[in-house]
Amino acid sequence: MQLSWDLPVSASGGPIRNYDRLPLSSELAGGPQGFALPDVKELDAFERQVVEMVKPAHGTTTLGFIFQGGVIIAVDSRATMGSYISSQTVKKVIEINPYLLGTMAGGAADCSFWERNLGMQCRLYELNNGKRITVRGASKLLANTMFSYRGMGLSMGTMVAGWDHTGPGLYYVDSDGQRTKGERFSVGSGSLYAYGIMDQGYKWDMPVEEAVELGRRAIYHATFRDCASGGTVSVYHVTEKGWTKISGDDVTELHFKYYPQPESHPAYATPVL
Repeated sequence: MQLSWDLPVSASGGPIRNYDRLPLSSELAGGPQGFALPDVKELDAFERQVVEMVKPAHGTTTLGFIFQGGVIIAVDSRATMGSYISSQTVKKVIEINPYLLGTMAGGAADCSFWERNLGMQCRLYELNNGKRITVRGASKLLANTMFSYRGMGLSMGTMVAGWDHTGPGLYYVDSDGQRTKGERFSVGSGSLYAYGIMDQGYKWDMPVEEAVELGRRAIYHATFRDCASGGTVSVYHVTEKGWTKISGDDVTELHFKYYPQPESHPAYATPVL
């Protein structure tokens, strides 16, 4: 049997676009490979609803910013699925090469796999061309990969940070193929809280110690307000000599370090008499 996938034609010769009025044909119930389609009138609308029903609830907080001393990357380490906390020790910074870092937000498997795949592509570029790939080039490779899988269910919101011959670089790349260059980014469910601290304390000419503390404090405050973020705060510093992991601090210890007295915390409330 030869199947035709052309649009149905009305008596006037034009295509019929209101499929609600078309009865399902048993002959057209299978695709080209013979798979049975759902017995619904509006297949596209049905698929959109199903995607929303099975869409996973992600949660994380990552941030990155460029300043006079290089690039700071700070992340939390909690993995969640809705209200379920599956891990407190996820490594959300992917070390692509000694000069490039990637961050994870969205699906842990998607980010981990494709950023490691990016590391392979960057190494092949280095072998073929005899020089390190630029941050701009690496982010473009990842964006091209994401665009080729667009609409296929990937969930990624990553940052690619590093240093090349042009200086520091920071790019945001997501699973829709979007690629944006910037100096300050925060990605994840706790990103708005991190932005509040980062925007308030950011200065281009701040010393390295102050920049590291700004990234650490921004992630801590995000973990306090966002239940899907937590675990430990990891801070990386990228310079012309490559990246260095500065610290990894438990958020509970940071809480008592920043606010040793409960009444000093902004969330402390006086009992109502």
